[in-house]
Amino acid sequence: MMRKGIVLAMALSVVAVWAQKPVYTKANLESARVYYDGAELTQNTQVTLPKGLSEVVITNVSDQLMENTIKVGSINDVTVMSVQFSNAYIEEYDNVNNSPLMKPLRDSIAAVEFQLEKITNAINADTQTINLLDRTSTSQSFANFGFTDVTKWVEYYGKKRQEVQNALFVKKKEKEVIETKWNDLKGQLTLGGDKTERVSRGKLIVQVMSAKEGNVPFRINYATNSAQWVPSYDLRIEKVNAPIKMMYKAQVVQTSGIDWRNVRLSLTSGKLNQNYTLPTWKTWFVEYEKQNEVVVTGYGSLSKRAITGSVARISENAITSYDSYESIAPALEDVSYEDRKTLAEYTTVSESELNVTFDIAIPYSILSNGKRHSVDLNTFTISGEYRFYAAPKLDANAYLVAEIKDYGKHNLLPGQANVIYDGMNIGQTYLSTENTEEKLRLNIGKDPNISISRTLISDKSGTKTLSSKKEQTFTYEITVKNSKKEAVTVQVEDQYPISTDNSIEIVLDESPKGIVNEEKGLVTWEVQLQPNEVKKVRLSYTMKYSKDKNIQTSY
Repeated sequence: MMRKGIVLAMALSVVAVWAQKPVYTKANLESARVYYDGAELTQNTQVTLPKGLSEVVITNVSDQLMENTIKVGSINDVTVMSVQFSNAYIEEYDNVNNSPLMKPLRDSIAAVEFQLEKITNAINADTQTINLLDRTSTSQSFANFGFTDVTKWVEYYGKKRQEVQNALFVKKKEKEVIETKWNDLKGQLTLGGDKTERVSRGKLIVQVMSAKEGNVPFRINYATNSAQWVPSYDLRIEKVNAPIKMMYKAQVVQTSGIDWRNVRLSLTSGKLNQNYTLPTWKTWFVEYEKQNEVVVTGYGSLSKRAITGSVARISENAITSYDSYESIAPALEDVSYEDRKTLAEYTTVSESELNVTFDIAIPYSILSNGKRHSVDLNTFTISGEYRFYAAPKLDANAYLVAEIKDYGKHNLLPGQANVIYDGMNIGQTYLSTENTEEKLRLNIGKDPNISISRTLISDKSGTKTLSSKKEQTFTYEITVKNSKKEAVTVQVEDQYPISTDNSIEIVLDESPKGIVNEEKGLVTWEVQLQPNEVKKVRLSYTMKYSKDKNIQTSY
């Protein structure tokens, strides 16, 4: 009996502990690591716990988090037993019902709910009225009505139904307004609703066991896909052959539900790793097809087994972080902003085999409003070889192109670039840094001071018919004019067709001083022009083919 009494007493003590009201604490955002398609957020908080079992409600976590990524840790004396995410209203853990500060808000919610109930009843009544009118109009009772009575009913039915239908439409719109107001008022019940800062409705309900009473730190880490960043650039070019001043920037946007205020910000190329399962192998088979050709089979989707263990501990003297976060950064010294032009000088760049990461050393703020925030990452000067390029068959414009060597050392990522040439914003280009060429080609833009034209020379072109062959000759003249104040070199390219049939013969008749690429059918000229100089080049080719057939070209 005595043993049973001890067990019963222990059980009652556990029930008493769980019957205690939960302990509330607000999480503070410490750092954000942003990927192309999401972010990894780390938050911390402290709370005073009694010895034994407790329920801790951690508020102000993202309401757009990925639940399978949540990690919660504390000191060695605290065991995190379970973690549950919720974005319900605070009434779920109603410890503020009797607060005098909340009474006016709850009275307003009650009044709006009364309006919502009234308008809902009115909508239901109008809906039933329309249904009754429709059923009556199809009733068999009209069989005994005279023509006059039926005419009066039809007139009444049409008028009344339209009247009720219009009233129903207005009431539904009114209900939408009331529901919006109700949602806004309910949102204000979220604990810690500081009017100066957005506070998320997301919260974590954490069951913990503490070995002793005292102030306990917690660290929370999770991923959200409601954030992203994209690289962008500003290219400033004073004149041709001058170095390019490049501003490396990031456009960051987030709608995680919490404002990122004065946090450590990191930007990482690539996508957020959302795979939290291990792959397992399937057997890879090789067999013959019916035609005795060797084929490979067995490539199916990888089966997976889940990894458990979202609960972690941290040492009593320091809170260590998880995964990509190695440790808490030391307190930042005061930074003078008077002489600071950009954040680039406070950015550290690290490169791995897969990603490039930019760590910003001063606190940064990005609000959860869906607007793009520009973050300066780096500023540097690069040298390039400038040339003008023209393909007059495709486009009657000359483009300024800068070819850059050793661009890999700047950790450039693919992205849009604004081009400022001679103090004027002339448009955008795209940095395709994923190519494997030795040089990066930047399309600076069109130059209206270089004129290009391509004309078919009639007296050098024409068609001849021989005994079994037909010959067609095409001669084009390309004219290039330099209206600039300095000498330029224009790379001009034109095209002639390539035969895919041995019975069709292509002869390149004329391409003086042009470099011929026979595989692609391209001819390239390097045209050097002094100021206001005009030069011309010609391309001429002949096609010989059977006179009984027609030529078809394709690209």
